Amino acid sequence: MEKKTIYVSEFDFDRLYGLVEGADPGIRDKSHLLQLKEELEQGEVIPQEEIPEDVITMNSRFRLEDLDSKKQFDYTLVFPHQADFSKNRISIMAQIGVALIGCKVGDTVSWKTQAGERRFTIVSILYQPEASGDFHL
Repeated sequence: MEKKTIYVSEFDFDRLYGLVEGADPGIRDKSHLLQLKEELEQGEVIPQEEIPEDVITMNSRFRLEDLDSKKQFDYTLVFPHQADFSKNRISIMAQIGVALIGCKVGDTVSWKTQAGERRFTIVSILYQPEASGDFHL
């Protein structure tokens, strides 16, 4: 699969990079930390005011479509302490969170699970802090 450019706001970059650098070295999912660090370093970092409205940023709420079942789901991308899968709040430290940060509507994301590869298309952004002028969420 072709690697797409991801977009990260300066504000999210600073907070996420701090999260990665300050993580406990014995963390269970260290590979996700390394993937997030790589995504951040390869992404295009731009001012919050310039983030396109169709990009998933921290605290964005978005709709995904499972490419196998064609079912759609709404989620919010959050920091680890806010994560609650029962409320559809996905942690940035989860493999799916790392896959989603900086992607835009129309992108397909995939990741491996114990049950096999999962593939979703980003259908829409339901709320993005930057597009709403909420620059410090």
